[in-house]
Formats: sequence, structure tokens, C-alpha cells
Amino acid sequence: MDSTTFLFIIEMIGTAAAAISGIRLAANKSFDWFGAYTVGLVTAIGGGTLRDVLLDIPLFWMQSAWYLAVTAMSLATVIVFRRWLVRSDRILFIFDSIGLALFCVIGIQKTIAAGYPMWGAAVMGVITGAFGGVLRDILINEAPLIFSKDIYATACLAGALVYWLVMLAGGGYVSQGLSCAATVILLRVIALRYNLALPSLSAIPTNNTNKQ
Repeated sequence: MDSTTFLFIIEMIGTAAAAISGIRLAANKSFDWFGAYTVGLVTAIGGGTLRDVLLDIPLFWMQSAWYLAVTAMSLATVIVFRRWLVRSDRILFIFDSIGLALFCVIGIQKTIAAGYPMWGAAVMGVITGAFGGVLRDILINEAPLIFSKDIYATACLAGALVYWLVMLAGGGYVSQGLSCAATVILLRVIALRYNLALPSLSAIPTNNTNKQ
């Protein structure tokens, strides 16, 4: 399998997973079909769009209609199987984690292919993986997960580190990508299982008692 085919496969799987996570949340807000499709599409292409703008390369989703078609198929999937897909929060977690992991891989690989260093690729991996979810949460009027206590961007950074280590060890692009994606998903599962989170930043309480 060449790198182009591998990248296309994980892009399509990631697009479907991200779109389903967005459409599923839109369904919870009782959006109509067009609104749900829009949220799903923004979730699927938002991070990659910002990445391509920052890298000054042509927007990926304007080069192929596959991304629009896969989002439409994702909408149809949620409509048909809404009894199972809309009810469970675990379903959202699964699809969101898959989309995050695969988009992180895509962001890293495309940035390296554009000639940028690994630290820049790690940043673009986070942007590609997480920014679509930020736009999704804004559209449905929710606090973005990346800014909450959920392990989100941190998992992408850890995945980028594993990608770099496998690359240094001489691993191929498939092993690099799969190891990165597995790390992201595994960290999110562990964080959910053991209720792990980064410390939150809160205001220091003040004493309003007036001294006489």
C-alpha cells in the first residue's frame, strides 16, 4: 500500500467518524437534516481547512467531492440507526476519538510532506484533530471539549511524540500513523476509565468581609 492510498483510507474513515460525532450532537439539539449535515461537515473538514490555510496549500476538500459524499452517507447512517447512535454518550466518545486520532495522523503526515519540521507537524496534528470539534461545539452552543478538562489536545501531542519516535526508529508511514492513532485513542480511553484530567484554572476566592 502506497502512502497516498493509506492517507486516503484514513481520511475517509476519519471524515465519517468526525461527521457522525457532529451529526449525533446536532440530533441532540433537534437540528433539521440540513443543519445536522452542516455541523457534521464542519466537524469533518474544519481542522484540515485551518491546517491547509496555515500551510498555504490548496484546501483538501475542494480537490475532491468525497468529503461531502462521506458526510452525506454519515447523515444517512445516523438517520437510519438513530435509535442506537443518538442515545449513548459512549457512541459520541468512540466516534470523536477515532476522528481525533486519524485527523491527528493526517495533519502530521501532510505537514511533514510539505517540508516542515516535526514540532510544526505536531502542532498541525493537534489543529487538524481538534479544531473541527471546536467549531462543532461552537455551532451547537457547547463549551469546546479542547478547553475543558477532557483529555483532548494532550492526547494528540502524545500521539505526535510516538509518531516521531517510531519515525526515528525507522518505522514506515503505516506503522508511524497507526502507532500515533492508537496512542491517541488509548489515552482517551484511559482518561475516561480512570477519570483523568488536566488541572483546571479557577479564580482565587476573595474575602469580601469588610473590616470595621
